[in-house]
Amino acid sequence: MVSQTANIKVLLAKLGLDGHDRGIKVIARAMRDAGMEVVYMGMRVTPDQVAQTALQEDVDVVGISILSGAHMRLIPRLINALKERGIAGDVLLMVGGTIPEDDVEPLEKMGVQGVFPVGSYTTSMTDFIIQQVSRGRSAPQA
Repeated sequence: MVSQTANIKVLLAKLGLDGHDRGIKVIARAMRDAGMEVVYMGMRVTPDQVAQTALQEDVDVVGISILSGAHMRLIPRLINALKERGIAGDVLLMVGGTIPEDDVEPLEKMGVQGVFPVGSYTTSMTDFIIQQVSRGRSAPQA
């Protein structure tokens, strides 16, 4: 039997000038341990670089970690870059890090499907991905 995570490909990145990457490396390990393929772009990448890599790597999920507080400025740029490449609706977009509760709903209205503030459990992230990606794959194709 094939694992339900065996074919899930996740792109992880740190947008902007954020210089702390220990947390995202823990998340990458948890996703790999759950059977997902993980592409980690590293720190200090731009929204355009993330969108282009998501397109080239044909990922199912884009996970962004932001601890700098710049999420309300950078995430709209990322969403626009994904739209420009025609993949905004095709990838599951998740954002984690220092996200105040008041910013969760605006991020979701922008198109972020999963928001995971500091302190979120890695299992909640992997479970969310499995649920969302398997739902998208089982949907009838038009």
